[in-house]
Amino acid sequence: MTDEREVVIVRWPGQAPSAEASESGLAALLAAYHLRTEAEKGEPVGDVDGLPLRYRAEISDPGAAFVGDVVLVALSGGAAVGCVVVTAPVGGRSEIKRLWTDPDFRGRGIASGLLRAALAQAVEGGVSRVRLSVWEWRVGAIALYERLGFVVVESWDGRDQLVCMECAV
Repeated sequence: MTDEREVVIVRWPGQAPSAEASESGLAALLAAYHLRTEAEKGEPVGDVDGLPLRYRAEISDPGAAFVGDVVLVALSGGAAVGCVVVTAPVGGRSEIKRLWTDPDFRGRGIASGLLRAALAQAVEGGVSRVRLSVWEWRVGAIALYERLGFVVVESWDGRDQLVCMECAV
């Protein structure tokens, strides 16, 4: 019997106990991520239908949105409680996107576990550097990234309040 508090990280799709359940769980995590981000940017929307089309596409069909990328999902008792996307390598570098942990499961090391698994996946993919961008008000996330070796670099993205970071792997 598995302890309900145990969290396992699996590659999606493929290793999850139920592909259908994991896709709906992943979609729910992505929706929460995007809704929270829009609210934090001061542009709250009532539901997924109010999100920009590119975000709705990720939520409605993650398999198509992240084709060629690696999606890792943290599962607790079979339920999706966290996710991260590692983009396909380009020029010896991958990017980490959509790192999110269900707020009810925060403080349990899920985000750091997902990030470590993402870095291992990047190494397996043959990259030498991993980059990411994070909103400057997400100080907890920035601290996590710094603990795992990321440093702030010159921005490759023109959006205000976005911090760009990179890590050698």
